[in-house]
Amino acid sequence: MKVKVLSRNPDDYVRETKHDIQRVPRNYDPALHPFEVPREYVRALNATKLERVLAKPFVASLDGHRDGVNCMAKHATSLSTLISGACDGEIKVWNLTKHNCVRTIQAHEGFVRGMVVRFCGTSFFSIGDDKTIKQWSMEAPGYGMLEEPINTVLGKTVFTGLDHHQKEGTFATCGQHVDIWDEQRSTPIRSFSWGVESFSSVRFNPVETEVLASCASDRSIVLYDMRESTPLKKVIMTMRSNTVSWNPMEAYYFTCANEDYNLYTYDMRYLEKPVTVHMDHVSAVLDVDYSPTGREFVSASFDKSIRIFAKDTRHSREVYHTKRMQHVVCVKWSADNKYVMSGSDEMNIRLWKANAAEKLGVLSHREKLAANYNQKLKEKFQHHPKVKRIARHRHLPKNIYTDAKEHTVMREARRRKERNVRKHSKPGAVPEKSEREKHVVAVVK
Repeated sequence: MKVKVLSRNPDDYVRETKHDIQRVPRNYDPALHPFEVPREYVRALNATKLERVLAKPFVASLDGHRDGVNCMAKHATSLSTLISGACDGEIKVWNLTKHNCVRTIQAHEGFVRGMVVRFCGTSFFSIGDDKTIKQWSMEAPGYGMLEEPINTVLGKTVFTGLDHHQKEGTFATCGQHVDIWDEQRSTPIRSFSWGVESFSSVRFNPVETEVLASCASDRSIVLYDMRESTPLKKVIMTMRSNTVSWNPMEAYYFTCANEDYNLYTYDMRYLEKPVTVHMDHVSAVLDVDYSPTGREFVSASFDKSIRIFAKDTRHSREVYHTKRMQHVVCVKWSADNKYVMSGSDEMNIRLWKANAAEKLGVLSHREKLAANYNQKLKEKFQHHPKVKRIARHRHLPKNIYTDAKEHTVMREARRRKERNVRKHSKPGAVPEKSEREKHVVAVVK
């Protein structure tokens, strides 16, 4: 058997002194042009500029609510169906393809606090300030028939969060406790509490379906296993988290939206510090939702904008805003990974493209090849200064721009103060903490 081994002689390309002439290797293959790299760089630069020119993320606005949109739910099996709940107790079912409302339900008295579609898509649940859990059919009632829920459960306290199991007829609610319910029973089959006054959000893990997480009023995130009688563990942070979202592709990872303007991605096995701190918002983050691929997530903030982050990067790759959009309360990523839906205070639901420059509609084979080629060029030259500057540039509202600059100054001032305290203290008296360790107060098991 003959084996060919690649070898390289350093004498052929290493200079003996810095004054020697650098030997430049040449490829004599006639198929390769000597200026191929400069040509590709120019093409990458033009592709990046063209992407920013064609970046028009806004698709449509769905108006019809008479009060602020407080929550939304995606349909389990239909891409074109979206359900939204408002602060006046009204629920609307939307057809995203036609951009119109197909059904309106006066479901609750007061706020609609949460909604979730059953895993098979035949019905959905809603909770409100009237202490009720209601199950509704996805099919509209016949002509002349009243809109009545399939089932109604009256609770003892106000429910603030709701989520459904991915495979079974079980759902979870939170309020003063985290309760696990069976669809066929009117009382919870299990309740969890850990000395906490109230919970604001609860989410089932889409991979490890028996595991769920909740955000509590004592600034903690609590993890549960339905097979256990007590909660597993909790991490207490410096400020309160509003909601949590699990990565649909990696069972151990979840991201929480915090009041300190940041998002934190945790590994549930190691809660001592977050895996990544995502910093770009300039006000409290109210909601977060992962893409179906698990590579990115979208966040909604009180600063009147939504941002798209990669799961392992600190800064957002995209920021969406309009002049009329007010505080964004809820956000969802569509199941086909193409769109993002946001609901805000001024009674509108907005539909955005997940990739701002993506062309909608059917693409020809030639267009697909050109798009893939441009994408590879941008990835190849993404760290070149000109390409990087053009790709990162975004127009921001003046208030977000000024607040971001102010927060940068404040963070630098805090770092400088910590350095001075450490400098004038005994060695080891003030340990140096990384940005990831600063926000975790304790982990309780």
